[in-house]
Amino acid sequence: MEHQTQNIIKGIAAAPGIAIANAFIYTKEKEIVNDDPIVDVDEALQNLEIALTQSKKELRKVFSLAVDKLGEKRAAIFDAQIMILDDPILIANLKERITKEKKVPEFIVEDEISKYTRIMNASNEPYMKERSHDIEDIKNRIIRNIRKKKWQSKILNDVIVITSNLSPSDAVLFSRVNVKGYVTDFGGLTSHAAILSRSLNIPAVVGLHEATSKIKNDDLIIVDGFNGHVVINPSIEQLKVYRQKIEKLAQHDSELGQLKNLPAQTLDGRDIKLMANLDVSNEMEFIIQNCANGIGLVRTEQLFEEYEEFPDEDQQYNVYKNISEKIYPGEVIIRTFDIGGDKVLPVDLHEPNPMLGWRGIRLLIDNPDLFKIQIRSILKASSLKNVKIMFPMISSVSEIEESKKILNEVRNELKDAKIPFDTNIKVGIMIEVPSAAVMTKEFASQVDFISIGTNDLIQYLLAVDRGNDIVSKLYQEFHPAVIRTLNHIISEGKKSGALVSMCGEMAADPFAVPLLIGLGLDSLSVSASAIPLIKKIIRSLHFSDLQSLANECLILTNENEINEKLHKYFNSHVQDIIKNFIGS
Repeated sequence: MEHQTQNIIKGIAAAPGIAIANAFIYTKEKEIVNDDPIVDVDEALQNLEIALTQSKKELRKVFSLAVDKLGEKRAAIFDAQIMILDDPILIANLKERITKEKKVPEFIVEDEISKYTRIMNASNEPYMKERSHDIEDIKNRIIRNIRKKKWQSKILNDVIVITSNLSPSDAVLFSRVNVKGYVTDFGGLTSHAAILSRSLNIPAVVGLHEATSKIKNDDLIIVDGFNGHVVINPSIEQLKVYRQKIEKLAQHDSELGQLKNLPAQTLDGRDIKLMANLDVSNEMEFIIQNCANGIGLVRTEQLFEEYEEFPDEDQQYNVYKNISEKIYPGEVIIRTFDIGGDKVLPVDLHEPNPMLGWRGIRLLIDNPDLFKIQIRSILKASSLKNVKIMFPMISSVSEIEESKKILNEVRNELKDAKIPFDTNIKVGIMIEVPSAAVMTKEFASQVDFISIGTNDLIQYLLAVDRGNDIVSKLYQEFHPAVIRTLNHIISEGKKSGALVSMCGEMAADPFAVPLLIGLGLDSLSVSASAIPLIKKIIRSLHFSDLQSLANECLILTNENEINEKLHKYFNSHVQDIIKNFIGS
């Protein structure tokens, strides 16, 4: 049994799935760049020009392949890289420095582009750090082409790629040889490689730090993209367990088919609306396939994260209209841009403490033109009457009033222009700030529905940065204060006549679902992939038992006691459901 833990390394589960195959260690050749002098400036400038042209040519090929595999939206990653190579300011700086400094072009490229990567790496925002890897990929591509080196890969079919870091182009090119999985030392959930792995349906575990030092070429590897585990040279018993899991996953499709058209209803008749979160357009097919009751959260800032600038009214309208039409007659809740903190779009935001700064509804109210463009787009896309609008990061009644005022101004403008829209569109807010939780009754009376965003609510409530490894263990979703706050929000929201939903990560946690249903939630919005299992759990339990469980947890004063009680219930009522469902 000791071997069964010693040969497991843990990282971040970046793309779901399980793969068993031999390891292929992919090491990118490190280009050594010296500041050697040049004699012929014109020749150096010509070499730079040829390298830029060749780099664009390569990326266009990758873009074409990505379109076939991923669709236009996800392939836009490479379109954005091509645009960087066409940036007139960058190119002018490179040429000017070569002319003035008379250094080899690869040194100038290395030095100039590294300025950008250093700035991005110094950012507090994980997204910006991840984007620095994309810029690094462009830099290395140009240097390689200046030296007229070809991209070398002797990769075989059906292997698991082990590498320090995976660029977006690597992920797409490797998919041509039927790569079974990806394992990387660095990277996070927001890396383009992680996003592409999910889109390509290739299991991936990232951020292991020690993968390339512990794994050797041809080692037999298991990649568990559900739990973020990588098993090196598994034992016979481990292979048996994971092969059984793979068989269970294959059977999952059959059971999913049986659940598709059944409601998320407890054994004693309590109906729960089970909806899906939408982060990228490609998820629509999966959401429909898994028969979600609708879309409980469209994270619009993530839909448009690949755009070079804020999308205009027509671009937004077309995206929202497409979502509305595809999910119809199901409903879709479109959240206005939640920008700032750890979420970014191409806008210049630099703050010492962005999580407590200019973000969410604050930014939108201070930018009424931007806010009105998005509201107009949402309203124009609401003609099927299945669209709702939701405002993020609300912390005061005045913010609700100001948001509704702007909404009404846009309504009147559309009426005057005789542009059709749903005149009775439902309006909701996210409750993710303690002040909103405390005043749920007053806030809920102002709107039609509320949705609890547990990711931010818990970290604000406990004063714990969920992205900080030093204090992450203090991020306790079952802290008594969290449980009581959720109970307060749900009960006070309902007293005011508002529908109450949850769209944070907690809603998709099988361990938390019994408690959340017992507290009285009407609706859960989770990732599309989580819907079948959550539905199975709901359909296997009694609501009356869940109410008793919730009431017992509410009187406890220690998170360890609550965890113990939930574990006891989970082990006796839920664990077997999960094992039977996905072979865990």
